[in-house]
Amino acid sequence: MRFIETIFEKVRRHPKRVVFPDGEVSRVIKAAELFYQKQLGIPILLGRRDVIEQIAQRDSISLDHVAIINPEKSSDFPAFCRRLERIERYRKVELRDSSEIMARPNYFAAMMLQYGLADALAGGACASGGGLLRPMLHLVKPLPFADVMSSCTIVELHNRAYGDDGVLFFADTGVVPDPTMSQLATITVQAGLLARQVFGHRPRIALLSFSTKGSARTASTEKVSGAVTLARHIAEKSGADMSIDGEMQADAALEPVLSEIKMGESHVGGRANVLIFPDLNSGNIAVKLVRLLADSSTYGQILMGFTRPAADLSRGASAEEILSMAAIVALQAIEYRKLYPPGPETESGH
Repeated sequence: MRFIETIFEKVRRHPKRVVFPDGEVSRVIKAAELFYQKQLGIPILLGRRDVIEQIAQRDSISLDHVAIINPEKSSDFPAFCRRLERIERYRKVELRDSSEIMARPNYFAAMMLQYGLADALAGGACASGGGLLRPMLHLVKPLPFADVMSSCTIVELHNRAYGDDGVLFFADTGVVPDPTMSQLATITVQAGLLARQVFGHRPRIALLSFSTKGSARTASTEKVSGAVTLARHIAEKSGADMSIDGEMQADAALEPVLSEIKMGESHVGGRANVLIFPDLNSGNIAVKLVRLLADSSTYGQILMGFTRPAADLSRGASAEEILSMAAIVALQAIEYRKLYPPGPETESGH
């Protein structure tokens, strides 16, 4: 079964409400139709009802059981404006200006997410990354240990020998250009939590470098090895069940024979399913190369570090890709123990 089909199967058992701020875009409307048809939950489109209905009619898209909200006409709009004004960075904003800000779909969607009117958010299909990330940063609470927000891309390879039956998590691939040691440790734990939610067992996380266990020593490799220690501490303190190791080269992370030669015994080496890159250059380049050169599917960007799940979609994402990302963030909104009821396998963490 394809990776995304397993996601659909899990979400069907626990349907969720996903808000789509780009509700006046045809491929987003189509994704909302598919989301309901696949019994994943209730899709919520933000936008002008007449515009959405015209597009749906033109493109033969059904709006049955698709919720449509025009932010400015919503009964929640005045309360959202008042909440915006209570946030420190917006306290000097006049009412007229707060209304203008809250009328923007990304801001309204983020407020819906924060206050429980939606379980997850899938946006950015027609805006730059900053267009969605900014309201998320301003309005949605961070995880307790998060000193930075980041993003993750899930890669599904045709070659099932790597990762978890061909599935790998890459981070950070879209937000933090040059993370500090502390930020890299935070990104590591964030990606581990996401992977555990998807896989249902303890993730194996490799922090990557051009060096393996001190084979070369530079400021960059010292940052990565230091982040390993910090990440383990954060994971232990927060009760996060994950195996973390590094610094290591990519081949040592993925190939068991090379891992044994270069590292010796490791719970992660040779079988990592989460790859943490030392900076945004390497993470983003790696995802683009895998997408173009390997027989693979990629799902991203999944925003990390927030208490509510959200995805920042590619501006060129198709309806099917938007659907897939909506399903992934819906999965994140499900309580772990509802997804994976306690038993011998889940209790052991293996």
